[in-house]
Amino acid sequence: MTIRWMSVATMGVCALAGALTVTVSCAPVPGPVRDAKAARVLVIATSPSVEAAMTQLGRAFEIIHPDVQVQLSVDTSLDLRRTVAAMENRGKAFIGSGPMHLVAPGGDEVITRMEQKYYLLPEAKALYATERLVLVAPESLSEAPESFEALGRMPTVRIAIADQKTRLGVETGRLLSALGLNSAEGARIDLANDPAGILDHMLSGQADVGIVFGQDAVRVQQRVRIVAAAPTGLYKPIPHSISMERYCPDRPLCEEFLRFVTSPEGQSVLKRLGYGPGKSPESPVRVPILSVGGEVRSSSAASSFISTE
Repeated sequence: MTIRWMSVATMGVCALAGALTVTVSCAPVPGPVRDAKAARVLVIATSPSVEAAMTQLGRAFEIIHPDVQVQLSVDTSLDLRRTVAAMENRGKAFIGSGPMHLVAPGGDEVITRMEQKYYLLPEAKALYATERLVLVAPESLSEAPESFEALGRMPTVRIAIADQKTRLGVETGRLLSALGLNSAEGARIDLANDPAGILDHMLSGQADVGIVFGQDAVRVQQRVRIVAAAPTGLYKPIPHSISMERYCPDRPLCEEFLRFVTSPEGQSVLKRLGYGPGKSPESPVRVPILSVGGEVRSSSAASSFISTE
């Protein structure tokens, strides 16, 4: 199992290698000088698919909270589940002493499973982003369709899409069916294995446009441009939530981060990365914590809403 521990201040400049072991080589990064002993540490267990989002959110959070140091533990969603389960099954942790604060896997189905085992607190989570479908075209294509509706009226435009076995392919198929374009397969639909394949097919001239998730389009925006976002009523945008681990050692700090990811500042970070909007909880987060005398009470931040308003 591969786990990468590092502060978000050094993310992006570290070379990581190895399957069972990891070698980390980090160049110094200019930034505010922190007193390591005084810093409050916030540890987020996350997956490679949303690592970039957590990295950027962590950096932005550190700017607002200079006394906080955000660290990421990166692993696959399956191994994240195993790690949390193993940690709790050892029986050595108790409320307020856990080694991690928040869990942000690469899909909400993982959070649901972990909530069922009560590894995560159902009452302390935030839906911080959604994956939206976008239409992309090479910079060289001057007459690209300006919307998905226009795409349906341009029968000569060839469309590169992902294999139906992938999450991207499933939602793209749902979108094309709603647009009445699924019958065009073979004539104008070009199948690729993944977003990288869609890009290759467009740049090689095998397809004119492609349909990908917004965050994948932003990563290659030097080579393609986003020409339209798909209407969310025509498919199911994939949600991404972040939840508090049951043995979180600093619940008020966790709640502050949960509020941040759905705040205007946090949503601005995610929008720049190509994600669709998150959603604030409809009720306040009230997470019980233990006082020194063992009495259960709410945290100091529990009376606040996690809200973008």
